[in-house]
Amino acid sequence: MSRLTASVVVLMLLATPRLTAASTWEIDPAHSNAQFAVRHLVISTVRGQLGKVTGVVQLDDSDVTKSSVQATVDATAINTREAKRDEDLRGPDFLDVAKFPTITFASKKVERVAADRYKVTGDLTMHGVTKEVTLDVQGSPQPLNDPFGNVKLGGVATTRLNRQDFGIAWSKALDGGGVVVGDDVDVTIDLEVTKK
Repeated sequence: MSRLTASVVVLMLLATPRLTAASTWEIDPAHSNAQFAVRHLVISTVRGQLGKVTGVVQLDDSDVTKSSVQATVDATAINTREAKRDEDLRGPDFLDVAKFPTITFASKKVERVAADRYKVTGDLTMHGVTKEVTLDVQGSPQPLNDPFGNVKLGGVATTRLNRQDFGIAWSKALDGGGVVVGDDVDVTIDLEVTKK
């Protein structure tokens, strides 16, 4: 299903007292990734990734709780390394990317729980449904300069979603119990952001 949510990670990562009071950071789609994992037949896990992750983080260094993040993930490029399965996941039984080509996240609340750990809560919109989700974020402790003079931050965000909450309800029961596709989707978002 997906996981995008991802942008939240960026926000957390950017929250460090070493930065200026207010700054804008853009998610680097070439170095960011939204991945997911879901149970299959109750015996294995299928892993995949979505398309480009883009967005903007507004970082308030004087009070990280006033920071915000807006992120978009391309759902049309879902890839589980199995063409037929990817076609099904893009279709009307799952993400229905013809109608809902993107997954978006808009933060509403940022909490610092440790020096490099945050909780970012916001609205995730997927498959035409918006639900509040919380991402656990671990970010880089300080910005770095890349070889081209760009200031960068990075981190990883994780969460667990229930696909049924987003109207992705296709299921088929197994004779021995369980279902073909599990409801819980574990999401991991690796982010790198560039200071503008």
